[in-house]
Amino acid sequence: MHDHGATGRAALARRAAVAGGDVAAEFFRTGVAVETKAGKTDVVTEADRAAQREVEEIIREERPAEPIVGEEGDALKAVPETGPAWIIDPIDGTNSFVRELTTWVTSVACVVDGLPVAACNVLPALDDVYTADSEAAYRNGTEISVSTVSDPERAAVVPTVWWPRERRDEYARACEAIVRRFADLRRPGSAQAALSMVAAGAVEGVITNVHTKPWDTIAGVHLIRQAGGQVTDLRGERWHHDARGLVASNGELHEEMVAGAQEIDG
Repeated sequence: MHDHGATGRAALARRAAVAGGDVAAEFFRTGVAVETKAGKTDVVTEADRAAQREVEEIIREERPAEPIVGEEGDALKAVPETGPAWIIDPIDGTNSFVRELTTWVTSVACVVDGLPVAACNVLPALDDVYTADSEAAYRNGTEISVSTVSDPERAAVVPTVWWPRERRDEYARACEAIVRRFADLRRPGSAQAALSMVAAGAVEGVITNVHTKPWDTIAGVHLIRQAGGQVTDLRGERWHHDARGLVASNGELHEEMVAGAQEIDG
């Protein structure tokens, strides 16, 4: 396969994410041992490592020269500014995974010159495969689009990523901003799951004020944009993977989401 266009990359992202998700799923609800990394909630399992190996293997088979950015192992931790790169998270939502909750994601995205061109978020426990190419976004092969809700009092919003113990005031302000401005709050426990839900029109938005990791965000951002939504930083400027904060919406409620996200800093 010598297609250097987005079509070939989208197909490879999907193949790698589905295969990695299958590996992770073999460990799901089997009582896999949990290890902690930096903090009590920063957990990793053998499932994360096995799934990452599978994803990397499939990408390297077809694109041996292209760098891989990922959460586990010796993958790069920053996105190269030029050329193609693959961004992977074998299990986004490991805390859900180890609790035997179903909202965890195996995520693969491809960027060229820092900009996403293809993405796949697989939720293996739910049998959902979200993909985005240069044309559109899809769930299980059917085109999806963001919701058309324009009344904040009908909107559901996710406060995402993780505020560590010493930043719980921010977490509380994020929740308060959402429940005061919007109808309801959802928290799937995986940034990629939350972003996928915006793309599919299941929730209206996602907000955070933290510096996000590329493997927690890039795939979902591409899904949302290809599904007709909007993603910016805290200032309302077009989101880029090194921005602080992330505000994603269906487009109809973006200003309201930005205002809510700005309250998190306090």
